[in-house]
Amino acid sequence: MFGLDDKMTEYLQLAIGLACIVIVGLLLIKIILRITKKTLKKTTLDESMHVFITSAAKIVLYILLIVVILGYMNVPIAPLVTVLGAGGAAIALALKDSLGNIAGGIIILANKLFKKGDVIEVGGQEGIVDNIDLFVTTLKTYDNKVVTIPNGTMTTSVIVNYSKEETRRVDCTFGISYESDIAKAKDVLLAVTEVCPGILKQPEPFVGVGEHQDSAVRLDLKVWCETADYYNVKYFLTEQAKLAFDEANITIPYPQL
Repeated sequence: MFGLDDKMTEYLQLAIGLACIVIVGLLLIKIILRITKKTLKKTTLDESMHVFITSAAKIVLYILLIVVILGYMNVPIAPLVTVLGAGGAAIALALKDSLGNIAGGIIILANKLFKKGDVIEVGGQEGIVDNIDLFVTTLKTYDNKVVTIPNGTMTTSVIVNYSKEETRRVDCTFGISYESDIAKAKDVLLAVTEVCPGILKQPEPFVGVGEHQDSAVRLDLKVWCETADYYNVKYFLTEQAKLAFDEANITIPYPQL
């Protein structure tokens, strides 16, 4: 009887100790994660990076808790570590593409190549960055299509970020006939820039002869604007230049057969 009571007491103490370790461990994990989140909010890291760091910290803390529990229960940890290491190597080999995407996601977030809301072009696809996670980056095109690009592809491609700088240059080209007055056409274009909302005064708008084409003289118009105003300025100039040329009797030629 005494032996049985001793055994029950031992099991009871083990259960109580295990329960205390689990409760205290979970409480510590919750506190550490809360502190981590508060600390990350004070940094300049992207919000997607916050999620990754918090998730990674959570996994590591739970693994440590499991190791402590196994050690308390006198379970040999070395064989388990060996098995996990071998299994991890096999999983890493099978998921090398996914791991490459995760590495790409970390590179994007850590180096701040772009952020949510930026207009970027990559691999011939242009759109607004809608979401960045560890595996893929999601773009929304201007006609509301959703483009999903693996992060591994993103980091090995040329990325053009149109929103990185506060200002952007608008380049427009116009063809006029060889019979038209070039100086007059340049004055007309500059007059259009003066009434165009959004164009910056500095650097000043510039008009120059870009090329002598087969049936036209190409004029290049270059103006600067805020990045957010780019398309409004471009469409305004394209439309108003045509109307102004018509009013000034400047001919815009077209190929004839």
